[in-house]
Amino acid sequence: MWAYVALAGAAGALLPLQAAINARLARLVGSPLWAAAISGLVLTVVLTLIAAASMRAGPRVYSLTGSPWWAWTGGLCGAVVLSATTMAAPRLGAASMIALVMAGQVLCSLLLDTGGLLGLPVLPLSAKRLAAAALLLAGAALMR
Repeated sequence: MWAYVALAGAAGALLPLQAAINARLARLVGSPLWAAAISGLVLTVVLTLIAAASMRAGPRVYSLTGSPWWAWTGGLCGAVVLSATTMAAPRLGAASMIALVMAGQVLCSLLLDTGGLLGLPVLPLSAKRLAAAALLLAGAALMR
């Protein structure tokens, strides 16, 4: 369990770093969308190499035909996040951008949990969870 906590914390620490690096790349290449595309290309190459090196067999392509339509939209979500953070970081600053990203994550997460959407377990909305979300939203507002 603690390994996953550390992994999530490291991912959180890398998000503003990635946004700052991509914002700098955007200035160099002249476009935040091209910077995000270059970053996405590097991501694809690195993940493909790691997956190929760590697995004995390739992906089970035959099982993709029975996948729900939304199973294909994870990459689209990643492209939006990558592009949006690349564009927002130099205008909002890293801290404000991350606070707003977190606010959006928490609101969407509450909807997913409450409805048990996309195969997630149902976690009822409680006063405690609403208070936590309100505090995160207040923090995002104060960060601006």
